[in-house]
Amino acid sequence: MKKPPFSRSELTSAGATTVWGDPADVGAAVGGATFDVVLENNGKDLDAVRPVADWAKSAGVGQFLFISSARIYTPTDQPPHVEGDAVKESAGHVGVEKYIAAAEFGSWASFRPQYMIGSGNNKDCEEWNRAEAAACSRSPWRSNPDAAAGKIFNCVSDRAVTLDGLAKMCAAAAGTTAEIVHYDPAAAGVDAKKAFPFRNMHFYAEPRAAKEVLGWTSSTNLPEDLKERFAEYASSGRGEKAMTFDLDDKILSAVGAAAPVSVSAA
Repeated sequence: MKKPPFSRSELTSAGATTVWGDPADVGAAVGGATFDVVLENNGKDLDAVRPVADWAKSAGVGQFLFISSARIYTPTDQPPHVEGDAVKESAGHVGVEKYIAAAEFGSWASFRPQYMIGSGNNKDCEEWNRAEAAACSRSPWRSNPDAAAGKIFNCVSDRAVTLDGLAKMCAAAAGTTAEIVHYDPAAAGVDAKKAFPFRNMHFYAEPRAAKEVLGWTSSTNLPEDLKERFAEYASSGRGEKAMTFDLDDKILSAVGAAAPVSVSAA
């Protein structure tokens, strides 16, 4: 919590109180305080979330909101994923959604984000605008809790971007251009999952329920958001550290392409 972005204080400066404790004993952590709404943004499986959900139910919490994940959808040849599409039954988030749906809260909802972007994100590898987290935190579901009750919402932007398009946008945000090289991981002798920070497949969803049920509209602008993120990265000084790209060099060598020229984040 002493390093950015965790050291930022938007919540506390807005009047929120932060307490620390074991999620398995959340009742002790909050010291008997009562709540109207619980937003669970920590657990990824039922073992982690069940203690919080059970406490919330016993404490009389009326509304339970869960941050799930769009990665639970079963891959399809007919994207984008929409709420109601098949999910991987083995996924931990699926078990949580079923549990809270059966817990008989006065109201519950689940939000399925994809890749996050924006100031305060601690994962630079996930600079892909497939999630508008504001859909989870803004007021539509609060102003109309009855409409949101018992619903699942894809928490995403309403604009898709190709992987090539993302590379070009990132390059533009850094003030340069991208030379894109496509390759076959098997032929290059590399594990695609280790060589690429995203899923190596079509992976995007549509915020259909948020629009139809809540009247939500997207407000993201990916090219501008990437410029903001690059400016934050450059000002952090991390771009000045020595870096190696051994795996990238191996791939480029395998396909007969030239090694990339390093770009300063100054």
